[in-house]
Amino acid sequence: MRHMLNVLALAVVIMFPFLFLSGCSGPFGDQRKEAEDVVTKANGAIAEHNRLFDQARESYGKARKQIEDGEKAADQKDDIAKARQTLQKASNSLRDAETRMENVQEMDVDPVIQRYATLLSKAMDAQLSAEASEIEFYGVMGKDPALTENRERALKILSRASDDYEKAEDFYAKARELASSNPDVIKLPPATKGESNPESQESAPDAPKDQSQDSGSSSGK
Repeated sequence: MRHMLNVLALAVVIMFPFLFLSGCSGPFGDQRKEAEDVVTKANGAIAEHNRLFDQARESYGKARKQIEDGEKAADQKDDIAKARQTLQKASNSLRDAETRMENVQEMDVDPVIQRYATLLSKAMDAQLSAEASEIEFYGVMGKDPALTENRERALKILSRASDDYEKAEDFYAKARELASSNPDVIKLPPATKGESNPESQESAPDAPKDQSQDSGSSSGK
């Protein structure tokens, strides 16, 4: 599964030797090293986020398929709970990365780097909001796996998540555009083989199909 922030995870390489840092020659090296460390740790946190995000979606996808295949919805609660818990851990990792990138905004580095860090922080903030909604959705499903009583509420939550994923994509696209316009300051990694659109956004998961409607359609044939 692809992620809105995968490109950062593996990695946005900031070419610090080309940055202009104000101040005397002594602090120059210290500030550059500090910024390098921040970005490296942020990349590591995002890589961990993406790994856990995959696991969460895999657990939910398994539960959803079982429900739609006619298995007992109540038997899928463990996988739904696992998805919720894993996504919460993923969000914690992304929040750590967001905090680190916010620190870059306060450093005495090239203004392009500061603007780039600001856009990435906004993208992460929107992504975190989307994931919070997704976690809420898993909470609803944990109590009502087939969504027989809470389908409308669940769909509203997913709609909110989709809106926030779209906002995250917009900020991230702006960050990539800024980086592409300043190759002497920020070096983006080459596109992954087969990846035609690195800005492809993550979207909210689909709710299980309404089994009551499917049953009605089948009985009416």
